[in-house]
Amino acid sequence: MLETALAARVSPETLRKIETGRVATPSFPTIAAIADVLGLSLDAVWAEIHQPERGDEPIRSARDARERLAS
Repeated sequence: MLETALAARVSPETLRKIETGRVATPSFPTIAAIADVLGLSLDAVWAEIHQPERGDEPIRSARDARERLAS
């Protein structure tokens, strides 16, 4: 963890807090730096944290979005 934090130019304590959920919304530059050090694309990070709940179908169009919001 120390090597990752230092390479991303964030403190080890900040990385520890992000990992344990004590930082609810880390800044975008922090996440981008950590993802870069870990060799992850920001798309992969987003997909991991934004998985639909079971039973939810992905929204494929603006019409789907409007219908979901209306229900």
